[in-house]
Amino acid sequence: MKHSLAYSLPTLFKKIKQTMKKQFIQTSLMFAAMLGVSANLCAENLSVEDIQRQKATSQYKVYLPAKYTVYKVVQGDLNKDGLKDVVLIVKGTDPKQWVTDEYRGKLDRNRRGVIVLLNTKGRYQKVVQNLSLFSSENEDGGVYFAPELVPSIEKGLLKLHYAHGRYGYWAYQFRLEGRDMRLIGYDSSDNFGPYVNSETSVNFLTAKKLVRENLNKDPDSDPKFKETWSKVNVAPMYLSTIQDIDDLSFE
Repeated sequence: MKHSLAYSLPTLFKKIKQTMKKQFIQTSLMFAAMLGVSANLCAENLSVEDIQRQKATSQYKVYLPAKYTVYKVVQGDLNKDGLKDVVLIVKGTDPKQWVTDEYRGKLDRNRRGVIVLLNTKGRYQKVVQNLSLFSSENEDGGVYFAPELVPSIEKGLLKLHYAHGRYGYWAYQFRLEGRDMRLIGYDSSDNFGPYVNSETSVNFLTAKKLVRENLNKDPDSDPKFKETWSKVNVAPMYLSTIQDIDDLSFE
């Protein structure tokens, strides 16, 4: 019996050790899985746009002032050298600019700005910075949603397009001039659904304005436009010095 008991104890200890090791591995795997689920839940709370903005903020961090993040990135050739330049729509992060709306809850009312970076053979040179040009994306649109800012670079021009759904749109065109961008064009369409009330186009280089008024009040028939040309007397305006783009009016 003594020999049998002495022989079984090492075996028993070995089995206990193996069992404890197995339980430790299972517990570790379960804990790792819980961490993974938690990380996934956090990631799921971020939209695709939020994730893209975080990545862009990290990528262009060296060009951002303190307490600003990237809201949107636009690429295109602004100086006709064949290289992709970058326009950053940036946004402040001041916690004091958050408000509580009666119907929409907490809203970030930090204003947005613009930074223009010229591509110099793979390195960027900042030529324009205006940090408070645009209102926030969470403004009160009244009975309708607030206009949506849609920036783009088209044919060497920076286009700042405001889409307002059934009510139409308005847009500003800027052209690189030295170390700034000059406002050279403005276009708008005043709509009511598919019906176009009027269209306005201003060329600041030629100082000419065209207004096309729809004389046909029947929304179900083709529009009949009356064109009226006039001169505009506006001093040159530059992206870096416009205080609030919402204050511009050329109608």
